[in-house]
Order: sequence, then C-alpha cells, then structure tokens
Amino acid sequence: MSACSQGRRGSGEEDGQSLPETVPYKVEKDLESIKEDGVLHAITIYSSTSYFLYKGMPMGFEYELLSRLAEHLDLELEITVAEDIDDLFDMLNNGDGDLIAYGLTVTEPRKRLVDFTEYHYVTHQALVQRMPDNWRSLPGYKIDKQVISNTLELEDDTVWVRENTSYSQRLQNLQDEIGAEIPVKLIDGNIPTDEIIRMVVDGEIDRTVADYNIAAINKTYYPILHIDTRISFSQRIAWAVRQNSPELLQAINDWIKEEKKSDDYYVIYNKYFKNRKSFRGRIQSDFYSKNGNRISEYDGIIKENAPELGWDWRFLCSQVYQESRFDPRATSWVGASGLIQLMPATAKEVGVSNSYNPEQNVRGGVKYLDKMWDNFESVKDSVQRVKFTLAAFNCGAGHVYDAMRLAEKHGKDPAIWDENVEEFILKLADKEYYYDDVVRHGFVRGAEPYHYVRDIFLRYEHYKQFIEM
Repeated sequence: MSACSQGRRGSGEEDGQSLPETVPYKVEKDLESIKEDGVLHAITIYSSTSYFLYKGMPMGFEYELLSRLAEHLDLELEITVAEDIDDLFDMLNNGDGDLIAYGLTVTEPRKRLVDFTEYHYVTHQALVQRMPDNWRSLPGYKIDKQVISNTLELEDDTVWVRENTSYSQRLQNLQDEIGAEIPVKLIDGNIPTDEIIRMVVDGEIDRTVADYNIAAINKTYYPILHIDTRISFSQRIAWAVRQNSPELLQAINDWIKEEKKSDDYYVIYNKYFKNRKSFRGRIQSDFYSKNGNRISEYDGIIKENAPELGWDWRFLCSQVYQESRFDPRATSWVGASGLIQLMPATAKEVGVSNSYNPEQNVRGGVKYLDKMWDNFESVKDSVQRVKFTLAAFNCGAGHVYDAMRLAEKHGKDPAIWDENVEEFILKLADKEYYYDDVVRHGFVRGAEPYHYVRDIFLRYEHYKQFIEM
C-alpha cells in the first residue's frame, strides 16, 4: 500500500521525536483578544463524527458543541480543517486557530505541547479486525478462537495505524508491556480513522486500532467488524488550547462543566456515537460529503443557473438550503413556495407558472435575485452588494433602502452592509426608527434579513470546506 510504511515507534511522542519541555508559541492571544476580534477560531479534522456535511447541513459532535460554545461566548464561529494530527498542533502554535476541537487522547507527551480542557468523554482503544468469513454461523467461542482476542496474540501480527496518533504510541507501549514485538505499518496522517476502519472492512489491511466509541458506531454499519479486544485502559478524550491561553481554558472548562449538566450534551453525544439508525442513514447517503462532491439532488439545476448571477454554485446552494432545506414542496406561512421560496406575485413576475417545479423555481428565483442586484448599483464592493441583494430578496428592497437612509443619517456608511446598514435593518423593528422621517416602508422584523444574510454566508464557508467547485 502506498499509504503505508513499515516502522516502529521510538520513545516520547508518537512520531518518536524528543518533545520540548515547553513550547515557544508564535502568538500571544487569550480570551480578551478573541472577544475583541469577535470570532472563535477552532481547528478540527474532517471525519464522520467530528465535522462533515450531510444533506446541505454541517454536522458533527465537535461542530455542534463548537456552535454552542461560540454562542455561549457571544462569538462568531470559524472552523479550519487540519489535514492530520500533526497539523492540529502546528496550526494552534502558529495562531491559525485558538482551540483544537477534536477528540484528542490526553497523554503525558501531549501535555507538554498544549493545555487540555475538561474531558468530553472516556473511552478505550480497541483492536479493529474482521470476523472470520463464516462468522454468522459460528458460536461466540469459536469466533474468539479465530480472531485476536488477547493482546499477547499480537506478537508478529501486523497492525496498521495512522502516524502521530495515540494509537501508534499505545502500540509502542504495549510492546514494552508484553515483551514482544508487534509489527506496525504506518499510515499517512491525513487518512481519518473511519476511513482506515473501512480499509479493514474491504480487506486492504488486516487490522487497526481505534477509539472504541468510533469503532462501535462503525460496526453498526459494518457488522463484519470485531472490536471487542481492548488495547488500552480507559482514556480521557478532550480538546486543547495553547498553554498561554489560561483565560480561554478556564472559560471552556466552565462551559463544559455546565453543558454536562444538561440533557442536550448527551443527546449530541448519542447522535454521533450511539444512534445506529442515524449513522447508517448518513453513511449510505449520496449527500454525505464523505461519499462524494454533492450537496443536494438539485445541484445540477443550481449549477446551471448560478452563472446568471456570477455566483459560486455552492453559495446559491446555501441560499436554497436557507429557504427550503432543498424541499421543493416547502411552503411558508406567508405563502412562499418551492426550493427558493417565491411568493405568488413574484413567481408570476418572473414567469414561473409552477413554483413546485424545481427547474422553474430556481430559474425564477435567480431572475428575481438579479433584479434585486440591480437595485444596489451604488454599492461598489461586490461581496457587500451580494449581502444587500440577499437582504432585499428576504424582506424587500424598500426596507433595505430605509436601513441605508437611517445608516447615512446616523453617520454610518450606506454602501456597507457589515456593521453599518445591518445594524439599522435590526432597528427597523423599533418605533423610534420605523417612525423616522427618512423611513418610507415602516416596520420590518429586521432580525430576519440580518440572520438570513449571515447564515447563508456562514453555511457557504462550510460548503467550501467539503465541496469542490
């Protein structure tokens, strides 16, 4: 296998190199600076449990908890995906993120590199191997005889593990404990655990090591897996921050302690590590990002129409998701319908005779978006102009014009949406502002267009992480 190389681990951290007693971090940034920026920068790894895309929606244990943490800290969330375990620590050190939000095993060598948060859960490492070919017809004791059921039996049996992980370190320690050599083949660091487990299922490799909870959720879809042989004692799984961020660490720890008191925390854990039906549904879906480059079954229609606006098709997908979650039969309480939610009068205006027809609906929606775009020629920055266009699509151009006039009256820039006009679209729900002389279209629930624009752009950032142009 080109992804593997023969090797054994030395002492120290998983790559066998001597680790420094302290880390010379390249950035000095703690909670106060993060709050000044207004953004929580988190680093994670793309996997079937941490962070992925499914039916147009970002999901994952880490993603959901990060969203809750960012909301708790009153920060925007920005996620950066690392290629492998090594990158997590390098990126944290370089300031590419302020938090590693990934299921790291707490080990002594790693504690010299980072400060770990309160642990999220406890698990153990398990040997992942295939059952014998006729396993369905065999009693349990005969299966145990044909698989490796004791770590002592690993002598001279090759185990494939990813480089620079707690798994490779554990195998090194296990060799010392049993006084025998365990041949280890190292897999390049950018292949996630769930994909290595799939390699076992497909017979590309004979066995690997994984956290038991990850192995167990995979076994629900691949019953041929045997995961009952323990490789380690119980281990704590946690996130990590730089050692020069004590305030951030304290804030995260306080939040984790409170979260663990709520049912929601355990519902989220069960969703990704216990819910077999949900896992099987995702892993079988064409719209699971790890299965291909698709967001929805309407990607083709969206790709065909996005060039009319000069937009990235993934961005238009984000808007369609916002409107209907890709349900062509969706109807809102005010009567808008279809994938991009056209009101009856708007549908007639853009030549749509059947709003429930996906081709007609998206084509008509793009025509209407193009019309909204034309209303904002005074906005020279193209990204800002897209934001004005989306807001107008959501609540009407008239209300956006009102917010622009209010912004100008109060010394803000009427041609910039961010932190300027968006502030006044919010104020149009307040009598003090919608009765102002410059306001011509009255009251509007400004929180709707405000969040509409933000959510579409935020979701687009997730789509760019997983879906190629």
